[in-house]
Amino acid sequence: MCPPARPVPPFPPLRVGRGGDRLRRAVRRRRRAASAALAVVAAAVAVGGTEAQASRGAPRPEVRASQGAAPPAAARPVSAPVRIADAATVRLLRPGDRVDVVAAERTGPPRVVAAGALIAEVPEPDKGVADGGALVVLSVPRDTARTLVGAGATARLAVTLC
Repeated sequence: MCPPARPVPPFPPLRVGRGGDRLRRAVRRRRRAASAALAVVAAAVAVGGTEAQASRGAPRPEVRASQGAAPPAAARPVSAPVRIADAATVRLLRPGDRVDVVAAERTGPPRVVAAGALIAEVPEPDKGVADGGALVVLSVPRDTARTLVGAGATARLAVTLC
């Protein structure tokens, strides 16, 4: 024999799935913003160095040329994170490859902003960015890094293998 039927107790209605997508989207947006901010800060730190001190009026340290001395700061390569517009092209790159970086602005012809730049690292693609390109870390002289950062802020960047 079955037990007698009982009424269902009253409870507030369940609202399943409300707000979960909004929270995930907000977290993704913040991750994208944080990654972009980190890339800009890394580029600024890579470009800053002693050049920034000189522009603020700080005395420049004297460098004496001697055998076995490190090359001057302007000649040493720095790591410059650069966002390339075509993510599929970046997937073809490997550390150690040499590339030319081309800036394609909306007005005017494209121009080469870095010739023969060495690929230092190709980070994993950010799954949250659909058509924002892909990041690649280049090892270039400090002046070239400064040019790359400026070009990346105003133009879409592309690479050609050397």
